[in-house]
Amino acid sequence: MRVCYSFLAVVTMFIIYFLPPVVAAERVFIDITAPYIEKLPIAIQDFSGGEEISDIVRNNLEFTGLFRCFADDAQIEKPGRPFNPANWRGFGIELVTKGRATMVDGRLSVTVSAYDVSTGRGVFKKEYSAPAGLLRPLSHAIANDIYRVLTGQQGIFRTKIAFVNEEGGNKELYLMDWDGHRMRGLGITGCILLTPRWSTDGDSLLYSALRNHHWGIYLFDKNIMSERNIVALRGLNMVGNFFPANRDFVFTSSKGGRPDIYIGNIVDMKTERLISSPWIDTSPSISPDGNKLLFVSTRSGLPQIYISGKDGHGINRLTFRGSHNTSPAWSPKGDKIAFVSRIAGKNQIFIMRPDGIGLIQLTERGNNEDPTFSPNGRQIAFVSDRSGTKGIYIMNINGEGERRISPEGFKAVSPSWSPL
Repeated sequence: MRVCYSFLAVVTMFIIYFLPPVVAAERVFIDITAPYIEKLPIAIQDFSGGEEISDIVRNNLEFTGLFRCFADDAQIEKPGRPFNPANWRGFGIELVTKGRATMVDGRLSVTVSAYDVSTGRGVFKKEYSAPAGLLRPLSHAIANDIYRVLTGQQGIFRTKIAFVNEEGGNKELYLMDWDGHRMRGLGITGCILLTPRWSTDGDSLLYSALRNHHWGIYLFDKNIMSERNIVALRGLNMVGNFFPANRDFVFTSSKGGRPDIYIGNIVDMKTERLISSPWIDTSPSISPDGNKLLFVSTRSGLPQIYISGKDGHGINRLTFRGSHNTSPAWSPKGDKIAFVSRIAGKNQIFIMRPDGIGLIQLTERGNNEDPTFSPNGRQIAFVSDRSGTKGIYIMNINGEGERRISPEGFKAVSPSWSPL
């Protein structure tokens, strides 16, 4: 088999400049930690001179499942008019956002203000500026700030998803915005390329690649757009994820003849076997606090998910429903685990607590694989073949709002959601 890959050191740099916000909010409009949440009614009015920006902000916020944006044609107070709380109180609206965009010499400037309807006070005002070609990142920054005003928490709208594009006989590492836009290849390829995993600071990606008939684990530094081979053991080498300090990571290697779980170090490139048994042990995933390890093992006969301490001791089985459970992934807080279970011959995504309790099935259509949590833990990206071609989808943590974000007909697999 012919193996061919290339590396393109192409750097896309951008900066969004903005003045410090004027924030007067004294309350959180919606408690996103509550077990049951009703959608909060808000209004994102069309921005004067920037309707595309307000559309993106509106779509970002609505996708979270936390907000209901008041229809433009039902609004008494038209865009561009001064805020008057009396125009909104009869509709139950909690927050009104207005904006004005101008373009000068190819640079976009946007002023955004938000108002608390119940008090009639302004709670947020901020000015943003960016080159015209960075309209979407600027819009995502605005959505993040409004989300913070409403919830007191950081939004996900400037995050990215790394994934693998499968085209022909070659695979390439790609990045895209969380909503599927601004998709671009990184020039990192291989006949097989699998499981990209972000460092906790978002500066690096680990991934496994088959090149020249040899499996290796590679580290891609996003800041300098370069990669290096950090594991080159004989046999199959499959990457897990980073420990919190971003120096050590877990992975699977069959160098001893069967898949065992190892710890590797990106600095000295030393490796140490962590879990070895007569069975297949694979798919390791370290918890966000670095103290627990998830992995898949056939020690009960068929693939099931197990948990242990970070040293590989104290192993306990977590999954008992179904005969084939794989691909465990931690939520950012470590309070949930997403995984794949085969149900009636199809792969579906479930979540549960780290003690194995609270099992919930999230998907039903097609085959669904490779779950990865958003950095705030409220969304999951995954792969599905429900439309005929494998693509990347996202959904809310309750399984609602499923939508495909990679293009139809474009085969995309192995998503990994970046940290904030």
